[in-house]
Amino acid sequence: MCLPILVFATQRDGYKPLLMEGKQSLYQRVLAKPGASIRSKPDTSGEARSVTPFTVYYVYTRRVANGMQWVEVGSNAHGNVIGWIPERDLVEWKQALTVAFRDPVGHDRVLLFRDRESLRALAENRNITAYRKLYKKAKEGRLSDSESVIAIQPEGHLDLRKDFYLVPIHQHEDVYLGGRNALMLKVTSVPLVGDAHGTSVESSNVPSKERIPGRSLQNEDAKQGKGYRAGVVFVIDSTLSMEPYIERTREAVRKVYTRLEQGGLVKMVNFGLVDFRDNVQAASGLGYLAQVQVTLSEGASPRGFFARVNALESARVSSQDFVEDAYAGIKLALDAIDWRGYDARYIVLITDAGARDGQDPLSHTRLDTEALRQIAKDSDVALLVLHLLTPSGTSNHAAATRQYKALSHYPGIGNFYYGVETGHVTRFGRVLDALANQISDQVQEVAGIDPMHVSEKKATRIRKVIDKKQTRISLSLSDKSASTSSLSILQEKVAKLGYALRMRYLRKHKNGRIPAVFDAWLLDHDFQDPERATLDIRVLLTRDQLSDLQYVLRQVLSTAEEGLLSPRNFLNDLKSLAASLRRTPDEVVSSTIAASGTGTNLADLGYMREYIEDLPYTGDIMDLSLETWESWPAKQQLTFVDSLENRINYYKALHDHTDLWISLDGGPVSGDSVFALPLDMLP
Repeated sequence: MCLPILVFATQRDGYKPLLMEGKQSLYQRVLAKPGASIRSKPDTSGEARSVTPFTVYYVYTRRVANGMQWVEVGSNAHGNVIGWIPERDLVEWKQALTVAFRDPVGHDRVLLFRDRESLRALAENRNITAYRKLYKKAKEGRLSDSESVIAIQPEGHLDLRKDFYLVPIHQHEDVYLGGRNALMLKVTSVPLVGDAHGTSVESSNVPSKERIPGRSLQNEDAKQGKGYRAGVVFVIDSTLSMEPYIERTREAVRKVYTRLEQGGLVKMVNFGLVDFRDNVQAASGLGYLAQVQVTLSEGASPRGFFARVNALESARVSSQDFVEDAYAGIKLALDAIDWRGYDARYIVLITDAGARDGQDPLSHTRLDTEALRQIAKDSDVALLVLHLLTPSGTSNHAAATRQYKALSHYPGIGNFYYGVETGHVTRFGRVLDALANQISDQVQEVAGIDPMHVSEKKATRIRKVIDKKQTRISLSLSDKSASTSSLSILQEKVAKLGYALRMRYLRKHKNGRIPAVFDAWLLDHDFQDPERATLDIRVLLTRDQLSDLQYVLRQVLSTAEEGLLSPRNFLNDLKSLAASLRRTPDEVVSSTIAASGTGTNLADLGYMREYIEDLPYTGDIMDLSLETWESWPAKQQLTFVDSLENRINYYKALHDHTDLWISLDGGPVSGDSVFALPLDMLP
């Protein structure tokens, strides 16, 4: 835990921070690097206090003392000065936008360039040959100090919750890449921990023998596959029509346990089960909305699983209508199941009905499909849907299919949806057996792989073996109908996901030693496949700031719904809110008039343009004009407002999901804990 730093704080009335160059209202701000400390005077011999990493400060003064550049910082823009920090321990913080690397499995990793000129020349000339030479050198760690590339993205997935890192954007420039628009970004890589643990990018200049740590007990466990664990939670509809499917799910799990026990791998796969029904106020005989029947820890053995699940029975009454609250069951599985320690995480939804989304008055979660999918993605949980297309639900099939395909979409792979024709129990069982066995295959693959020697060539060979195995599985199915083809496609997707998860696990044990902080230029799209984005754009928010966002957006919508805001004021408030989030999240409340009831928003003050003009990524709201809004039919306006309402419900769910928040000072989750919110989930 960091020591308190407020002992140096002083309040100076009328004392203002330095303005950003060319701005009239935006102040200079900086981000504290891990290990930074603060002093009462610009002098290294004075008393110092630790600073929580990634704390954002306002810049009040810059001064050179004893040959070192110092910055006087404050906690806000109202003269609350805290002390002095060496400039070398700070990172420029022009906006709250940061980038996160996407999982590179199956694609090229991102190259980080020493300067903009080298990157621009390579991109504009589209010199594939030169790119491949640079990429090969970077991947093999053979770059010299004279090369234009200084680092490469790590091989595996970087989990922000386990290895927190930040890559703030300083500058951006447009560039054409293969006929499409892309951005060159100047960034700073800042891992939370020191270079001994390596997190954000892999330096290609460090010799291989230094990048590979010595074997530890943890690595030896990984070598035998003992550390790898998969968690599979069935979320099953337990309304009146589902009794035969509940029994068939028990049978599938029983088969997998038997197989795992025979191979001595039963501890590597844990099963859990959550059942759901529907809103009990609409149909009181249902008994309950959703319940955890078996946790993953209870499902670590067949005895533990079946001791709890054998008593599960379907409801004796029907729900109010054909759709049910499947989202309540999924949300309970995400919230109430302890997913920590599981390298592969699956939720398998089994239902014969569509789900109540956030706009349904009987919805318990108030979450729409995109918000629930995002929470699952934030939790590293893959959603698989087995949709029973029973004759009684024919009128709902098309809508539910669209809904579940969107819900189960996994970045880079596609959706994990399978519609069981006619809801046939035997066909359902065959699909469930195939998927359960496939997950078992995945843990057996890990058990036979040495993670210390997973080269690119060996990874390719492993992938080919998996592909051949999946082909044999598909060909062994006797039914050559369209449903078999759909199952083969689903199995192929599950195989790709399993491969990515296994490679992610195996590469955990090959962490590189990297420079703690360095600047670089990179492209936001794949050099060889320009349609593919290589980065996720995120906004760093504290838990308190998310609460402010939720409150302000609610106030804007409430005021508009009460007729107190004209369309122009409504849009100006939304744009002010969106601009503040990307620039100064700590000032969200004061920058939006509907939130405080006093003052004037950014648009009214005339500062909207300077808040937006330098942003590399904006959003739909800031591009929405009054003329466009007024041209929309009422139904489209209502859909837009509903989407904002869904965002509010997502913010509440995210705020309450404490497992996703990161305490940078090592303490318990608090209002200062942070989360890198995807830009797509902002207003």
